[in-house]
Amino acid sequence: MDFELRSDYIPLCDLLKYCGITETGGMAKHLIAEGMVLVDGEVELRKTCKIRSGQLVSGDGFAIRVT
Repeated sequence: MDFELRSDYIPLCDLLKYCGITETGGMAKHLIAEGMVLVDGEVELRKTCKIRSGQLVSGDGFAIRVT
């Protein structure tokens, strides 16, 4: 799926919640802490990692292209 960024960046946990990957921010943080989220192909453990335009966030069963 594509996500259109309307500011400089979005925190990773918020992106997962807004795109419907998780129902809550807490669930998003847990998913990230478990090492289940990749940013540009690398495991990302920082819950509030700044996701910027051009990055790809992926995991088991989802991929989000940030534009």
